[in-house]
Formats: sequence, C-alpha cells, structure tokens
Amino acid sequence: MSNRPAVVIGGGVVGAAAAYYLAKSGRKVVILEKGTFGAGCSHANCGYVSPSHVLPLAQPGVLLPSMLSMLQSNSPFAIRFRFSPSLWSWLTKFALRCRRAPMMQAAAGIHALLQSSRHLYSEIIAQEQMECEFEERGLLFVFQDKPHFDEFGHVNELLAREFNVVAAPYVGEALNELEPALKPGLAGGWLFGGDAHLRPDRLMTAWRTVLERMGVEIRENCEFQKFTSGGKTATAAETSTDTIEAEDFLIAAGAWTPFLNDQLGCKIPIQPGKGYSMTMPRPEICPKFPMLLEQHHVGVTPWESGYRLGSTMEFAGYDTRINEKRLGILTRGAEVYLKTPHCEPILEKWYGWRPMTPDSTPYIDRSPKYGNVYVAAGHNMLGLSMSPGTGKLIAEIMNDETPHLDATRYSLKRKI
Repeated sequence: MSNRPAVVIGGGVVGAAAAYYLAKSGRKVVILEKGTFGAGCSHANCGYVSPSHVLPLAQPGVLLPSMLSMLQSNSPFAIRFRFSPSLWSWLTKFALRCRRAPMMQAAAGIHALLQSSRHLYSEIIAQEQMECEFEERGLLFVFQDKPHFDEFGHVNELLAREFNVVAAPYVGEALNELEPALKPGLAGGWLFGGDAHLRPDRLMTAWRTVLERMGVEIRENCEFQKFTSGGKTATAAETSTDTIEAEDFLIAAGAWTPFLNDQLGCKIPIQPGKGYSMTMPRPEICPKFPMLLEQHHVGVTPWESGYRLGSTMEFAGYDTRINEKRLGILTRGAEVYLKTPHCEPILEKWYGWRPMTPDSTPYIDRSPKYGNVYVAAGHNMLGLSMSPGTGKLIAEIMNDETPHLDATRYSLKRKI
C-alpha cells in the first residue's frame, strides 16, 4: 500500500465516517475542512438516526399541497424565487419523480443505506465508546387530527409490506400514557421503535477523538481549490494553505459539492435546503421521546443535556442569514402539541444547508474525470442517519473491495 494518504475533502459527519473506515482498513488519511471540523450541517440538526425515513420527498400527490402551503406565511416549506437555472432544473427533475415507480426505486436505495447505518451506529458507538447521548428509544410521529393520522396508516402499511419497517399506533389516552409531555386531545401517534437519536455536536466531538486516536490528520481552515493531475489521475489537492499529494481523494462536501463539479467532471444536481434549529435547556415538562410533529413539520429532540426544536425547508440559495420568521414556525408548531413546548434561555439559533437531490438519494461513486477521485454527497435531510453506511461503502469502493450494498443505486450515472 502506498505511503501517500487518502484525502477526504469535507469534515462533516459523512467525511468523518469515510475517514474512519479508510483508516480502519489500514490507510493513512487526511481530512481537509475549509472551516471547523463538524461545524456545518452536522452540528445542530435534530440528531435522528431514522431507518423510518424510507420514502423520498418526491411522492405522488405532494406537488399541489406543497405549492399551496407556500402561499401561507407560516409554511415550513419556502422557495425564494429568483433567477437560478440550477434551482429550476432541480425542481423540474423533482416534479417528474412524483410518481410511484420512481418513488419506490429511490426508496430501495434509501432503505438499504439507512438499515446499514442503523446497525453500524450501534456497533461503532459501543466499540469506540463514543459519548454522544445515543439512545435507542424510537421516533414518535404525532398527528393533530384523525384524517392525517389515518392517512399515515396507509404509509405504515406500505413500509411494513415493502421494507419490513413497522410503526405501532397510539390513539387518544394511549398516546398520552406513552408520552405525557403531549397535550390531550391529539389524534394519535405512530412509534417507530427501531429508530434512535443522539446529540450531533457531541457525535462530531467523539468522531474527532476516535479519528485522531487512529492517526487521522484533520486540517481545519484549509479550503480545497483544485486538483493537480496527470491525465486521468489526480496527483495532489491544491488548498488555500498548501498542496498535498495523495493516492486517492474523496469529496464529501455536502451542499458545497456543486461548486466542485468541474473537479469531479460532472454536474451533480444538489440544492442547499436550509434547515433551522433552536437549542435550549430541557423544559419543565420534557418529552421522553424524540418526535416529529408531522402536520407542522417540526422536529423535537430531548437529550439529557438539553432540548432542540428543528426542521423547516427553505430553498434560498447559500444565504447565511438567520430568518427569525423560520424560527417562529418551530416554536408555534411545537405549541400546538406540547404542554411545555420551549423555554428560556435559547442557547443557540442555527441553520444548516442540507444537500438536497431530486430523488432524495446520495451520490456515492467514482468521478468520471479522474480514476482516483470519489464523491459521497447529497444525503438530503439524512446525512447523520446515513453516514456510517456511506462511509463503509465508499471505503470499500476506494479499496476495490466487494461493496456491502448495491453501489449502483448511488451511481453518478443514474437517471434522474
């Protein structure tokens, strides 16, 4: 094996998992991060490890309700209309996939990666003794009214029949007995007992400890610029600070990946979907379960060390401003369902750009331009949930090993 390292471009949760499996295979690894390790979209998301999230966003019947909801000032979904050919191309591809056949095709790849990652999380956290408030308690989907609760029953039937992912229903008083933090009078909830949750910032701190113990070098404030190449082989990564020669290169840059399309030799259709969160101490009546307040699209995550409200989706480009109206959607939505929905002080107001693909499926593949450049990006809202499976899969591809999953599902050549 060459003495030259494998370089991972991107210090988020996907890059960390890839570096872990590459180092575990005996390779020397260097991570290049243009900011601070773990400070991007991996930092303050809701922390769900959710094999329940099998279905892609592009589903039959979602277009009209989504468009109508955008007319409401409190809509969790928003598009900032502007001249952007890449955005409108993305939206067109998304719209064309809102059919059953493309939905099920995407779901198969999403399911495989989620299941792999769910198993690997339990394994890695135990083996490496990672302190990240990991709890295997499940994820509760809560509904305000009966029609929406009943409608989700059909989704549950589909997930059970096609993917063996099953939720248990809780109605009326049974829901309040399960989760006393919820207000009485809600229609019901579905508990996916196979899901888990953790605290993302502590996960990234734990990843750093593990990686550095394995000899992985992490270079922060080191922005990748371009490859030095000899024909079809990249020989070095030119950065804002220096040039590093390497055997292989992996781009795991999340929502920033489209800026590197020229280096990859292809156009990856990723749009930044801006999500928000608010972190605070545990409220007086704190939920036991992490939950999704489905009709208001608000995520609620309790930890021993704190409490978070998160979600919303804003296609606003790479806008770095905190939109207080989006944060208000989170608090108002939580107030519909929870006895003590939030509290003071607000410890952190945060946003992150989710790397959204039209089919909700990531790209995990070799670059068409260079034989030793790879990509692992486009994990949508499931980067944390999918990262261990992604890291293992891309390490297998880079090491010319037999992949533990069908890698063609995540190909750069798949039709969207």
